[in-house]
Formats: sequence, C-alpha cells, structure tokens
Amino acid sequence: MSQFTHIDDKGNAVMVDVSEKQATTRTSQAEGFVYMNDKTLAMVAEGSHKKGDVLAVARIAGIQAAKKTPDLIPLCHPLMLSSVKVNFDIQPEAGRVRVLAECKLTGQTGVEMEALTAASVACLTVYDMCKAVDKMMRIEGIRVLSKSGGKSGDWQVEDN
Repeated sequence: MSQFTHIDDKGNAVMVDVSEKQATTRTSQAEGFVYMNDKTLAMVAEGSHKKGDVLAVARIAGIQAAKKTPDLIPLCHPLMLSSVKVNFDIQPEAGRVRVLAECKLTGQTGVEMEALTAASVACLTVYDMCKAVDKMMRIEGIRVLSKSGGKSGDWQVEDN
C-alpha cells in the first residue's frame, strides 16, 4: 500500500475513495486580504469605482469559484455544496479589504479547498477590478480559519 493517499501502489495519481466515510455536516471558513491605497479602498467601500460594485462582483466570483473547485484542483472531489457565503470587511486602518468565505455541505469529505478557492478568487477579482487605479495592490494571508465535521472533528486557528 502506498504511504500517500493520492498515489496508488504503482505510483499513479488517484482520487481518494471516500465512499466508506460517514456523511456529516461539514463547514470551513477561509480568509484573504487585498491591500490597497486609501483612494482605492474608499472607492471600493463607497461602490463608486467606474467598473461598478467591486464587492458584489467579487462575491459572485467567489461563490462560482467554490463550485468550480474540482475543475481547478486535481483529484479534488466534486461536492454538493449546500451553502457558500463570501463577505467583506473594509479595514481602512490596515489599508485592506478582508475577504471571508464560508462553505457548507453534508457529505463524506471536507470543504476546506472550496473555502480557500472562494476566498482566493474573490481576492483576485477585487485586484482585477482595481488594478487600473492601484498598481501596488497585493494579496496576502489566504488561509483556512476553521473546519468542522468529519472524523477529525472541529479545528480553528489559534490567533483568530
């Protein structure tokens, strides 16, 4: 037997068989940050960007991305998501927008990758819509904040 879960005894890539796992309610939260200058942040907060409502577009992009995760990440299971939420926190004191994505389902495998993908693509969308007015933007801090459900139980970052 291979010591790796995504490689069989012959060295071939395989999707992990989760058919014997119990279906449980599973959730995961992920975050990311888009740093930008004060003028750009104000435009985003006010919804006055000439391209339109940056956060509304980024929210839709994040939700779509979560649903497309198995198309983007090799060997990732296609999941029947029951909920995807993407929210934003404008943090002027830090010069950034915080993106918070939460995914939920009842199934046999976790949704961390879907939450990470939602947060990442929402950040990328904010960047894409604002890059013409702020070339110094940067994306940082994409990470899983918490997960619940499944055999391994609940987990969350200590510094959250």
